[in-house]
Amino acid sequence: MATDFRRKEQLSDLTDRLVESYQELGTINHLGHCPLPNTGAIVAALDDLKEILYPGYRRRQNLHLGNVTYYVGDLIDALHDTLTQQFARALRFADDSAGDTECSRARLRDYEAHGQDHTIRFLESLPEIRRVLASDVQAGYDGDPAATGPDEIIFCYPGLEAITVHRLAHQLYDQGVPLVPRIMAEWAHNQTGIDIHPGARIGPSFFIDHGTGVVIGETTDIAAHVKIYQGVTLGALSFDKDADGNLVRGTKRHPTIEEGVVIYANATVLGGTTVVGAHSVIGASVSLNKSVPPQTVVTIDKPSLRFREAS
Repeated sequence: MATDFRRKEQLSDLTDRLVESYQELGTINHLGHCPLPNTGAIVAALDDLKEILYPGYRRRQNLHLGNVTYYVGDLIDALHDTLTQQFARALRFADDSAGDTECSRARLRDYEAHGQDHTIRFLESLPEIRRVLASDVQAGYDGDPAATGPDEIIFCYPGLEAITVHRLAHQLYDQGVPLVPRIMAEWAHNQTGIDIHPGARIGPSFFIDHGTGVVIGETTDIAAHVKIYQGVTLGALSFDKDADGNLVRGTKRHPTIEEGVVIYANATVLGGTTVVGAHSVIGASVSLNKSVPPQTVVTIDKPSLRFREAS
């Protein structure tokens, strides 16, 4: 009994010390403020969005033109309510981060109205996103001889999963919705091993083969009909700082990839002024920080191999 009492005292003391740390380290807790966006709700919304984008492939089977309208209509209605709330919270969060800490009911209703406007605009973009994703699916099939058909691309390919989430997140990024696009992007990163910042601009007919370890930075521009392989990094060469030593934000830091480029495994292309010209090929493991003219093949001279008998 004495041991149990001491253990409870120890746990109570630990709780007090943790709560004290919430005052000392206020940058990593969110107490006494309006609710933040909910990651679980956003991930669930992504699942509903993918049901709409690829009907019949995921949760609901036996869909046909006679019942799909009702099914999609229910999903749209639910998404309207969920996303309005999550976008409103994200907009409120952005103001809170800027130092505006008021959390009145009137202010929350105002944010909800803005959140609803963003939701309607986002949902209205889905037909066009579907058209672009259809080109991505076709690019996957055309670019991989191992694929048996477009259905396999939709069911199985992590590259399509990553670009699907990216095209949704990028729409929200362009609309100026805070935080939610990054939550979506990092969820996809966790699921696929492919890290695409929601700010990256990616044209149609984009294909990531295999995909693990791909990194595409925020200010990357990728034209149509580009194909990249696993381990490719489209990154920043360096980070400029201002006179006070703070990072300069909002500048072009990542490369531009023109139409029809192929970038093979583990290649690295860095820098905001770096342009890979149209229909060029960047070979495996190349590290590139300067521009390449169109229709250029860039490779590394192969090292010689030495063979000897095993002892």
